Amino acid sequence: MRETERESATLSAETTPSLDLVFNLLANERRRYALYFLYEQQDGVATVEEVTDNVAAFENRSTGPEPQSDLEEQKRQIQTELRHVHLPKLEDAGILEHDQRSETVRYWTQPTLEEWLEHAYHKELT
Repeated sequence: MRETERESATLSAETTPSLDLVFNLLANERRRYALYFLYEQQDGVATVEEVTDNVAAFENRSTGPEPQSDLEEQKRQIQTELRHVHLPKLEDAGILEHDQRSETVRYWTQPTLEEWLEHAYHKELT
């Protein structure tokens, strides 16, 4: 995943999540894909639309491009699921902040989660 360490100015989550919570957060494929993308952002900030597009790209990496109508429907489903399920769950866990007015997401670094996230990324996508 990321080759360089985040700068010291990057904000991090205040508490260390339990291992049970980490594995619960990583258990869902779309949530993992969203975290892979957010972790790669230099400042940890992205729009919900960018997260959606990247989750769709991860899902379609092995099947090739979808027909445009199918891709748009897939993105609508992903975005709805992100807004109503995954982003609130990650926010409740203190992993990110979702500003619904600006439709942006700010990921807070979390070393315990990132250790397992990197492992999952390498097992799943490389």
